[in-house]
This record gives sequence, structure tokens and C-alpha cells, in this order.
Amino acid sequence: MGVFVFLPLVLPLCTLPIARLAEQHLHPRVTTRLLTLLAAVLGLCSTLCLGLLVVVGTAQLPGNPLPDSWSDPEVRSAVPHAEIAGTAAILALAAALTAVGSTLRRDRRIRARTHGALDVLPAGADPAVLPDDDPYAYAVPGTPARPGRPARPGRIAVSRGMLRSLDGDERRALFAHERAHLHCRHHRYLLAVRLAGCVNPLLLPLRSAVAFSTERWADEEAARAVGDRRLTARAVGKAALIARPAPYPGLAQFAAPEPGPVPRRVAALLGPVPSARSWPPALTPAGLAALVAAAGTAASALSSLNAAVALFLVLKAATPL
Repeated sequence: MGVFVFLPLVLPLCTLPIARLAEQHLHPRVTTRLLTLLAAVLGLCSTLCLGLLVVVGTAQLPGNPLPDSWSDPEVRSAVPHAEIAGTAAILALAAALTAVGSTLRRDRRIRARTHGALDVLPAGADPAVLPDDDPYAYAVPGTPARPGRPARPGRIAVSRGMLRSLDGDERRALFAHERAHLHCRHHRYLLAVRLAGCVNPLLLPLRSAVAFSTERWADEEAARAVGDRRLTARAVGKAALIARPAPYPGLAQFAAPEPGPVPRRVAALLGPVPSARSWPPALTPAGLAALVAAAGTAASALSSLNAAVALFLVLKAATPL
């Protein structure tokens, strides 16, 4: 394995250029899918890398349940500084798995609480109008059926204050935006990049990039549905000026009050429809960044596979029949 076993832990750095350039040169749908794929593959490779280091590191600890032959010098030499790297990997993997479990529980809890709050409203109401004067709107993903609880479809929640603040055409843009979040299952992309960031902090920039690209994707779907990009831009900008944070954080919100992303979204809607090409031209900064990200991801996958096979062969040779 050698030092190559550590490569998956640092290769996520190769995705930073494309995370910054993709929004300017790719359709937000393509950006979301590309960055999510990169995050998922690199997150899995990082997890496998930590797992391999844990095996080597655990074998050096006294009282471990692994075969004694796994602590032979031949096994230790497979990883540079096996004792230090293995001990650090144990702590890192435990922290990553704890963060992943916490993220999954939080996501499940937010969905359950949000659906519970909407259950008091008339069944089948779409959108669900909340009797709240604070202006906000968000999409609530559906939940699968479980023992003792039926499946719940995705719903749109909008406050009475938001409806009063927008005119009829702007409301159509708002509802089209939130329906796009549900129809395109943006919550899955967001959850995937959040989990990847839990495993490797170097992937955290992809989380904010995908959060923005999903909003842009929903904006483009809304503009296509209402047939007016300027109207959609006006609705987004107007809602951002009056919006308050949704009562349940983590859900896709029409126009969150944070500065920065909303002006960029409005500017994009006032411009031409983004190109639907799936890959930027090769001889452009975005094209080169995409190639670097793809090459880094492929190298991470190959390094993880090579390290796994090498460790398997070393352990097999060290273990008596």
C-alpha cells in the first residue's frame, strides 16, 4: 500500500476549482449531479481508506481480537508509521461515523417533526398554508412507510405572511420552485453531500456548492413552468427581502434571508438560459477544472482499490492456514 493509502484523504482538494466554476459554466442540474457524484465517490474512498488504516492500527493494539499474525512486521510495513496512522484512523473513523449517524438522525427527525406540524392542516392541501404572519416557504420531502405509520408524500408549506407579500404571478413562481425541489428530489443530493462532508472535511465546500446549485436548478424549473424568467427573478428577490428563516432548518427554502446567494440567483435568472451541455469545453478553465476533478476522483478510487487488494494479500500471506 505505502503512502498511496493516504491519497483518498487529500484528493478531495482537486474538486475545489470545479465547485467554484461549475455554477458559471454548467446548467445547475448538471452541476448538482456532477458535484454530488464526486462527493459520494470521494467520501466512500475516504471511508475505505480509514477502514484499511484502522485494520492495520488495531492489529498493533494489545488485546485486540484480530489474529496475532496481523501484527507481524510485514503487515506493519504495508503502511508508513502504522501505529500512529492506525491510531489516528480509529479516532477519525469513529468521529466520521458518529457525525454520519447524527446527520441521518437529524434529517429523519426534521422530516418527522415537519410532517407532524402539517398533519393538523387539511389532508391533501397543496400547498399547506400555515397560519403564520412571518413570511417563509419550504418543501417537505416525503417519508417512506414504516411499521405503524403510512408513507407520507412530499408537501409544500407556505406561511400566510408569504402569500400576502406576493402577487398571483409571483405565487405561481414560488409554488413551481418548491414543486421542483420535490419532483427533482433535491433533498437526496443535499443529504449525500452532507454525509460526504462528515467523512472528509475537505468535501465541505461541495456542500455549499450543491446547496446553491439545487436552488438554481429549482429557479430554472420555475422559470420554465411560468414562462417568464424576469417574473421568477422578481419573486425570488422580493421574497428574499421579506423572508424569515423557516421554523425547521435544513429544508429547501424558496428565498432564505442569507446575503450572497440570492443576488447571484437573481442575476442568473435575468441572464440567458444556461446551456444544457453536460461537460464544459475542454480548453476552458471550467473544462480543465472538471478534468482535474474527474482525474482526482479516479485516482482516489484506484488508490483505495489498490490499497484494499494489497492489504488483503499481505494479511492472507501473514495468516497461517
